[in-house]
Amino acid sequence: MNNLIKTLLGISPIVVDGAWGTQMFARGLKPGGCPDKWNLDHPDRVQSVAQAYVDAGADIILTNTFGANRYVLEAHGAAEMIKEINREGAALSKAAAGDKAKVFASIGPSGKMLMMGEVDEEDLEEAFGEQATALCEGGADGIVIETMADLEEAVIAIRAAKRTGLPVVGCMVYDSGADMDRTMMGVSPEQQVEEFLEAGVDVIGANCGQGIEGFIDITRRLKEGSGLPVWIKANAGLPEQVDGKLVYPTTPEQFADAAQKVYESGALFIGGCCGTSPDFISVLKRHFS
Repeated sequence: MNNLIKTLLGISPIVVDGAWGTQMFARGLKPGGCPDKWNLDHPDRVQSVAQAYVDAGADIILTNTFGANRYVLEAHGAAEMIKEINREGAALSKAAAGDKAKVFASIGPSGKMLMMGEVDEEDLEEAFGEQATALCEGGADGIVIETMADLEEAVIAIRAAKRTGLPVVGCMVYDSGADMDRTMMGVSPEQQVEEFLEAGVDVIGANCGQGIEGFIDITRRLKEGSGLPVWIKANAGLPEQVDGKLVYPTTPEQFADAAQKVYESGALFIGGCCGTSPDFISVLKRHFS
């Protein structure tokens, strides 16, 4: 087991931060804008998000780099800034974390479909590799591959991230199937376990896609199948339309109560995804203290 992961497991459970997107919108990001480019354009606002989660008590915070790969940035006319955006994203979270939290840098999907031939494996691995390297250079303590629906893409990203020498978390998004236990591409937790173990992931998990209650069984299956530490970042329920706005129905207290069951099912890293905020993390931290 990676030494940093071994040290973190002494906290048990480790509280991870919450959603970044809604926090960025609250600070002025416009719909359709490029959040990752804010690392260069508005570093103070980005760091304030990281700081809010540190102040809420998170043991691990992520970075504003979810879409900072060459394919997503190219769509925003920022492909030539890949290294700077990722380095600064990691550095901003590190500055906020200080000695109070660790920083696991976020790598999300490429937005390209392997099965449709929109990108080939070699180019995709190179793209994830350049992002992971820049995040490492920015001071990240670890890397989290998150919100993946395509198992092949996730494995490619894990392989690329592992070459940095940093601990790597690998997460799929379960939002499909009758029991909401399949990714959009039909991947099951058991398939994730098999492929992620072979890829050498240090921590296995799931994020986004549904409310925290739905992660109880997924956690159990990931834990029993892999034997690895499990990382879960759940939504605050499924969004509902209220007066023309999307509202997430789960309260911080309800989230923390359900998180207890996720912890009992085997998750050692627990945080929030869509619809969560520093308030959720503060309540979650108090719940487990």
